[in-house]
Amino acid sequence: QVQLVESGGGLVQAGGSLRLSCVASRSTFSINVMGWFRQAPGKQRDMVALITSGGDTNYAGSVKGRFTISRDNAKNTVYLQMNSLKPEDTAVYICYTYGLKTYWGQGTQVTVSS
Repeated sequence: QVQLVESGGGLVQAGGSLRLSCVASRSTFSINVMGWFRQAPGKQRDMVALITSGGDTNYAGSVKGRFTISRDNAKNTVYLQMNSLKPEDTAVYICYTYGLKTYWGQGTQVTVSS
């Protein structure tokens, strides 16, 4: 029912910034939770940041204070602003939504060089 398309990944040096975007194929007003997970090679998928329809946010401890999640329902989009990037942030970042059902994007690669 929902397709998610991520963009904004790339290669940056440590200390740099990126902003990820995830556009949903339909209105996000009915999507209760949107967010981002990440998965490094050979590792499990971990939650990075979540935002509810009411604007409540949750962050992984490893990114708190560096990453900011936001959503724009008019654009059917969730964002992840990533600052002070570290090599350990390198992963595929995967968009996530939950309403009545969970949906996942294909992911966008973020690589942070040291």
